[in-house]
Amino acid sequence: MTNESTTDLDRIDMKILKVLQEDGRISNLKLAEAVALSPTAVLARVQRLARDGFILGYEARLDPHKLGRGFTVFVEVLLDRTTPNVFDAFKAAVQVRDEIMECHMVAGGFDYLLKTRMADMTAYRDFAGTVLWQLPGVRETRTYAVMEEVKSSARIPLPG
Repeated sequence: MTNESTTDLDRIDMKILKVLQEDGRISNLKLAEAVALSPTAVLARVQRLARDGFILGYEARLDPHKLGRGFTVFVEVLLDRTTPNVFDAFKAAVQVRDEIMECHMVAGGFDYLLKTRMADMTAYRDFAGTVLWQLPGVRETRTYAVMEEVKSSARIPLPG
């Protein structure tokens, strides 16, 4: 990805991103109509936006409840040491765990915040005992079971 920012995008680029974010499966022809450009010009812009890293990819949003992963748990993780090798070992171990949907290094009273998806509390307890507490460097965890998902979006707010 280049060091470009949104200041390098014109209003048509922003409109393309907005439309694609709402419907990543839109045809090039429909996208061209939505932004009032020719299909050839829109395709070139979409390819440039992808090449420059503004578009990271396309994926389907799946219903976790229908797929047996409807129980969301956030976990605060405090490591025993904050050294580069401990951070690296923890990050590498987290990468290979499909139950961990997101992992964020944070500032504050703990080191990482994890978002996990499980079938239920029993599955989470099993995961915590066999995986989570065995991750490299983990000293302490705090668990927050989600009772109701009020909002969930991966959409980036865009101007216009």
